[in-house]
Amino acid sequence: MREALAGGAGGVVVCDVGGLGPPGLAAVDLLARLELTARRAGGRIRLRDAGPALVALLGLVGLRLQTEGQVEQREPPLGVEEAVETGDPAG
Repeated sequence: MREALAGGAGGVVVCDVGGLGPPGLAAVDLLARLELTARRAGGRIRLRDAGPALVALLGLVGLRLQTEGQVEQREPPLGVEEAVETGDPAG
């Protein structure tokens, strides 16, 4: 982890977790240790291909990690624009 962060990855190491299988506490422990090591080296980790079950389990234990490919809740997906028509009632 320290070598990856020293290699100029912009302070972020991407971890592909798509092949972990069903999430469990062993995966949570591993990811927590990776994040701790990354933070100590001045960086962070970002998860690639994290399934909804893993994201939910990480949230349940209070471990909020960055993930790739997820649109933030407050922003519409790319290519989707919100519009208001003048005849719509406020609500």
